[in-house]
Amino acid sequence: QVQLAESGGGSVQAGGSLRLSCVASEFTGNIVYMGWFRQAPGKEREGVAIIWTGGGTTWYADSVQGRFTISQDVAKNTVYLQMNSLKSEDTAMYYCAADKRGKFLETILSRSAYLYWGQGTQVTVSS
Repeated sequence: QVQLAESGGGSVQAGGSLRLSCVASEFTGNIVYMGWFRQAPGKEREGVAIIWTGGGTTWYADSVQGRFTISQDVAKNTVYLQMNSLKSEDTAMYYCAADKRGKFLETILSRSAYLYWGQGTQVTVSS
């Protein structure tokens, strides 16, 4: 059982930046895939960014490509999401997710492909 703890959410004006952190309860190199999903009120939870912890390959949703960057610090069992040029539509609860199973590329950003979840951290962007 992998436990995940997010932090770093908050309120920011449009155009601003935030960095989210997700600390895992075990060595991230053993987890294989870690990343971030978000869910706005009344909407489905959507994949934002994923990192393959073994090699650093990353995947992003089209809506955040070029603005968000996912990274990891293996020594700290932590994955980060640097969010720049934030927009009001980025407002959501952000969840850290992890999974140890192999995946097809088309499922990398799918909610159903991840077994472990954090409690979430709120990000609010005001225009």
